[in-house]
Formats: sequence, structure tokens, C-alpha cells
Amino acid sequence: MVSLKSFVKMLACCIALASANNALAQNNEIKESQAQFKAFYEKEWGQTQPCRETALNRFSVCSNVLRNEGNGPFMLTNSASDKVAVLIHGLSDSPFFMREIANILFEQGFTVVVPLLPGHGKRDADDDMSDWDLAERWQSHVDEIITLADSMGDTLIVGGFSTGGALAVEHYLDGADNIDGLMLFSGALALSDNAEGMSRIWGIKLLAKMIDGSYVTHGPNPYKYPNVAGFAGLELMDLINTIREKIEEGNNIEVPLFAAHSQADVTTPIAGVEGLMDASKGPNTFFVIDESYSLCHADLVVNSTLLNDMNFNANMVNQQEECAVPKANPLFSTMRFMLTDYLNQF
Repeated sequence: MVSLKSFVKMLACCIALASANNALAQNNEIKESQAQFKAFYEKEWGQTQPCRETALNRFSVCSNVLRNEGNGPFMLTNSASDKVAVLIHGLSDSPFFMREIANILFEQGFTVVVPLLPGHGKRDADDDMSDWDLAERWQSHVDEIITLADSMGDTLIVGGFSTGGALAVEHYLDGADNIDGLMLFSGALALSDNAEGMSRIWGIKLLAKMIDGSYVTHGPNPYKYPNVAGFAGLELMDLINTIREKIEEGNNIEVPLFAAHSQADVTTPIAGVEGLMDASKGPNTFFVIDESYSLCHADLVVNSTLLNDMNFNANMVNQQEECAVPKANPLFSTMRFMLTDYLNQF
């Protein structure tokens, strides 16, 4: 007959073994997801290499084709969670600009996947930024990343900054039924009147290619191209028009929507996000930064930490020009609070 003490010890051993097996299985799943994530970029770039900078719970993909490691895609892995978030960067920038938002999500229990859109973060992007299939390549990669993220957990939220936000919305409106929430940071759902007017001119894309010439990737910001290619901007306008068409056809946002936007944003006017809110069944969280703060488009996702890490060379720009020099969002902590409250429902 087994004594009670022996039985308890055997039970404890069984529980410990089961726990160890679960941890091993979970670790294998994480490694498999990381390998698949890396494979996307091996196919895109033809090569990857080990990253010099490493951090606990962070998996990054690096390559000599990138301007530096900060431009590379990364994942923050929360092994104890079944919640996953995808954050997509904006046009001409890189995953670097999603770092602080990704940290907020990670602290709230999410595994966070931050991809690098085709044509971005590279030493040489001349061919990419004049590729007639550039927007389609963005969409295809977003599809791949969201499929991977969906396999990593039970809850999935998707969003991004500027163009990244537009890609998330377009993917959702295209019939995705696996997304539980959307997040927009300076969401590019409208462009300036001048940009939108130019996009309607026949043959403008060919003209834009000619004007763009040889695309310059190096400038004052190590993590962002010095200018948006005119052709790439027109590809974004096509994406925005696709979203508008889907909404006009009666497609609605039926999952919780978070949006943060500056009223002073002249690059992507707030009216675009307001229009999306009208097509959303909610619950919605809309954090609007008053025009009096004069917060520029790109600065919405920047806090003092990110600004310090950016190492922006202000001597290479006209510092008197509005929005030429990045600044920290003075209401970043308030935006963080609003985002955290939004995330608590998942």
C-alpha cells in the first residue's frame, strides 16, 4: 500500500514533469514561429545574419542589406500569454518607430510581432520604391505576418502607424475574421488635399517615378529614409481609395477600434480616421491631441526614450522648417493610459 506521503510526492513529480513538458512544447512552438518569421526575410533579402544586440524575450532579424539593426523586424515573446499583437510601421520608416508602442503591448501581456515592409530599412531601396507591385508586396507580407501571428495565440489585434494602420484596416475589411481588435496611430486614411488631388492626374505614377530618380536612403535619421518617394506615396493613395471603396460598399469595423491622432497632422488629416470611426460599430477609443499642441504626424509615437535612441542629426536639416526635427509627444503618457485601458478588454 502506498503511503499518503509517497502518493503526494509522486503527484508532485507528475505535475512537475507535465509542467516541464508543457514548457518544452511551448518553447518549441516559439522557436518554430521565430524560424518562420526569419524565413520571410531570408526570402525577401536573400540573406540574414545574427544580430549583435540581443535582449531577453526579443527576437530580431538582421542583415547587411539593412541600414542598421534598428531597422530590422522583431518579435517580443510573452510565453505565458495567448494574446498576440501585430504592429506595422509607416511609409519610409521602420520597426524602430513601433518600439515604445510594442513595449506597452508586451507589458500588457501580448506577444508582439513587428514586421518590416518590403522596400524599407535598406541601404539600397531604389528598385523597391519604383516597383509597380510595391503596394501588393506590402499587402502580401501583411497577410503572411497576420497568418503567422494568428497561429501563435487565441486573441489577435492588429494595427500600426500611418501606412501601417491603413494596411491593417484594409486587411480587416478584406474579409479577415480572425482579428479581434484594430489600432491606429496617425492612421493614413486620408492625405493632404494637394496629395489627393495629384493622385487623380492621369499618368502621375510614371511622372512620379521620373521625378523620384535615384532614391536616397541615407539621411539625418538612421531609422527612416530622408524623403517619401512620390511613387510610393501614390501606392499608399491607392490603398486608401481601396479602403474607402470597401466602406462605401457597406463594410464596417465590427471589432474594438483604438485610434490616436493629432489635429495638427497635415500629412494624414484626422478627417480620414473620423470617417472610419463613422463606419465602426465600436466600442471605440479615440484619443485626439488638440491642435494647440502642434504635434507633427511622425511624432505621435515618439516619447523621450525613443527620441534619445534615435540619434537624429539635426545639423543635416533646416531646423526652422516645421516638423523637420523630431520631438517627443508631450501627451505620450496619456496616450499610453488610453491604450492600456483599451487593451484591458482583451
